[in-house]
Amino acid sequence: MGKSRNPRRGGGGAEAVVEAVDGGLAELMPDRDRARAWTLLIDGAPQSHVDLDDPSYLSFEYQRRLGHVIDLVAPAGKPVHAVHLGGGALTLARYVAATRPRSTQQAVERDAALVQLVRRELPLDPNARVRVRSVDAREGLAKVLDCWADLVIADVFSGARTPAHLTSTEFLDDVRRVLKPSGCYAANVADGPPLAHLRGQIATAAARFPELALVADPTVLRGKRFGNAVLVASDAPLPIAELTRRAASDPHPGRVEHGRALLDFTGGATPVTDEAAIASPAPPPSVFR
Repeated sequence: MGKSRNPRRGGGGAEAVVEAVDGGLAELMPDRDRARAWTLLIDGAPQSHVDLDDPSYLSFEYQRRLGHVIDLVAPAGKPVHAVHLGGGALTLARYVAATRPRSTQQAVERDAALVQLVRRELPLDPNARVRVRSVDAREGLAKVLDCWADLVIADVFSGARTPAHLTSTEFLDDVRRVLKPSGCYAANVADGPPLAHLRGQIATAAARFPELALVADPTVLRGKRFGNAVLVASDAPLPIAELTRRAASDPHPGRVEHGRALLDFTGGATPVTDEAAIASPAPPPSVFR
């Protein structure tokens, strides 16, 4: 299936773009409230939101929380080296480029057709120093130099599920390899009741990093609904107080768990290895209604 234009119009009279990509049917839907903003959906599941006029605007709840991590990984405005596992519409790479000019970034997005669609319809700022590799996330991570990155962000979904090989201690061993000693790892973890996947991911990160934090909607942490949590890990102390303040001030306030309370939250879950790893649970259909 080639590119098609849907007659539905949004801000600025833009039309939706519908195109088959490697991972399913991609839709770029114009934002009715922002003139040059778009939401990317894959098979009906929202993946990314991009405002071409203001790349520092983050619409999705979990992306705002990842934005807080980006803001706090180094002094404001300082360029960083960042690795994005899972590119989507390159929302967070654009955010880094806008808020930390002269940063050098690598984005790994396996779906080559999606990368082409995004580059064509949502072009990057020509001054953004973002290299995109169309390979598997772990394969792309393996090509990053030792101690190169200030930040590694994992936001990889295939069929709305995180692939199993990106949930293990062996995967995190390679994340640690590419991080600088003061670097930070942040992952978007999606789960619902009884939160077995999330608890296992916290235990897995705890087996490789001494400093952890989790940012999520309180109802998700209480196991009341399916949702996203941002897991943050580092060898260096994390800015817990400022992360807590920023998460609490979001339009949809988030709660930060860390220290003993976070480890207790795992409920005795054990670290996940490559041999035992399984993909994250699929969201219920009601999530996308």
